[in-house]
This record gives sequence, structure tokens and C-alpha cells, in this order.
Amino acid sequence: MMNSRFPFGQTVITRTAMNILHAEDVLAGLERHALGDWGDLCPEDRAENELSLYENRRLFSEYSDRNGRTFFIITEADRSATTVLLPEDY
Repeated sequence: MMNSRFPFGQTVITRTAMNILHAEDVLAGLERHALGDWGDLCPEDRAENELSLYENRRLFSEYSDRNGRTFFIITEADRSATTVLLPEDY
């Protein structure tokens, strides 16, 4: 992602998320995640992500699609992969 605050590594999506989520919503979530807009997280989890940027720990975001369906985006601590998934995939 251009302008990303961190490397994404390989971007993957679970089969369940791919079958349920609209591609435009996934792309919008990935763009927000890349910019450090962590979505619907509480202030404590947002602060944890900001710290995790500098301590090379896992980054976690939560968004809702156009139908109100919650999905997560997780970037691994080593920045080797970023995964889009549904809560039931977690």
C-alpha cells in the first residue's frame, strides 16, 4: 500500500471473509489499516497499536462492511503477512 505506516507483507483473506465481504469494503479497510486508522477499536487498543508500530508487535484493526458485518485485519509482528478475517475465523 502506498503511504502505509508499516510493511504489509503478503496480504491474504480467509475463505469465509472472501465469500461474505464486498471487495470494496475489504479494500477500504486495508487502506485505513495501512494509514493507522484502526477502525472500531477502544482507545486502549488504539494506543496498543501505536506502541506496536515501534516495538514490532502485531497490529489489529476492526471494521464494519456496508451491511454492518464486523471484520478484522491483522498484520503479523514480523510484518510478513496481513490477514483479513471474520470474527469466527479468529
